[in-house]
Amino acid sequence: MGSGNGFYSVGEFNLDAKWLVDPKLLFVGPKIGEGAHAKVYEGKYKNQNVAIKIIHKGDTPEEIVKREGRFAREVAMLSRVQHKNLVKFIGACREPIMVIVTELLLGGTLRKYLLNMRPRCLDMHVAIGFAVDIARAMECLHSHGIIHRDLKPDNLLLTADHKTVKLADFGLAREESLTEMMTAETGTYRWMAPELYSTVTLRHGEKKHYNHKVDAYSFAIVLWELIHNKLPFEGMSNLQAAYAAAFKNVRPSADDLPEDLALIVTSCWKEDPNARPNFSQIIQMLLNYLSAISPPEPAVPPRIFASENAVLPPESPGTSSLMPVRDDSAETTPMENEPQEHEKRATIASADNVKLLGQLANFEQERDAALIELEKMRKEKSNVEQEVEDKGFKESEESYIKQVNATKDIFFKSK
Repeated sequence: MGSGNGFYSVGEFNLDAKWLVDPKLLFVGPKIGEGAHAKVYEGKYKNQNVAIKIIHKGDTPEEIVKREGRFAREVAMLSRVQHKNLVKFIGACREPIMVIVTELLLGGTLRKYLLNMRPRCLDMHVAIGFAVDIARAMECLHSHGIIHRDLKPDNLLLTADHKTVKLADFGLAREESLTEMMTAETGTYRWMAPELYSTVTLRHGEKKHYNHKVDAYSFAIVLWELIHNKLPFEGMSNLQAAYAAAFKNVRPSADDLPEDLALIVTSCWKEDPNARPNFSQIIQMLLNYLSAISPPEPAVPPRIFASENAVLPPESPGTSSLMPVRDDSAETTPMENEPQEHEKRATIASADNVKLLGQLANFEQERDAALIELEKMRKEKSNVEQEVEDKGFKESEESYIKQVNATKDIFFKSK
């Protein structure tokens, strides 16, 4: 029901009226995803293409209370955090059913995208660009005191052009018990931090003390997967992977990674959570690595930029997060404004830009060489023509001398 302060409130569910969705204006289309307690459909709301997440209420009173609480917390987080690498929240309603409406991302999940590529791997620049997108989304969440706790490829969505990654599904709030998380989200153990497991917690359903560094561990596993395009802890079941990571300190192999990249991955999945970097540090390390693996920017003749009709290079696939983007459709937060030094490194890091500039420079060099060769050919032609002319003159001169000599012979013989 409505209230004078502009909030819609039913029990635990409090929502600013501007986010309240009118269910009569929702048109539900084909199903595009399904989880343990919800289904996601493609649809329309006020003539806008959207993703419609319908949450099941549960069968028992306990389940209903638990899922309504989880729904309320997810809506609360979505409505107060906006970022270009977070799925854009459009609105929600609780009656007649629990619904969350977000922007529709047609690129699908990162998991499906990687599966379709196997056994091929992502280009390293693209993989690191995706990782930067994810790290920036996590940095924004942490700045608002939110721990995602379920960072994995299934919860990462791609834009239609496959250039940008956005984080989705805020269903696991920090205040939920670990028992609920463990039983409700089967299949996520593989990416969960070791400190989330203990035999005591699993037996008694007690809360485990942890902090935002659990997301750094999950990020490391996702980054490893982006680079290798393989399932982490391959050959193990989800529970076997969780046990190996928690009690034997087992991690996927980073032996084949370049030293700088291996340092990023291994520092994020360290056993001691306090030894793991925060996401601001992770972003900086990723940008430094991306800059290091990009070829140096070639020296380009100034005349390339003299034209008023200069052709601008396209964005680099997977690194759209490194390019300045103007998004007037969403409010921005202070965390979105990256330091100028980051943007400077990002510009240098764009592999496609460097490649295009290099091609332009090569074209100019080839054109100059062709002009020089053409001038040389003209000179040679001129020389040949002169030689032909000289030769003709010489032949004419010799013929004239012969005629004069013949005339002399005839004259003297007649004498």
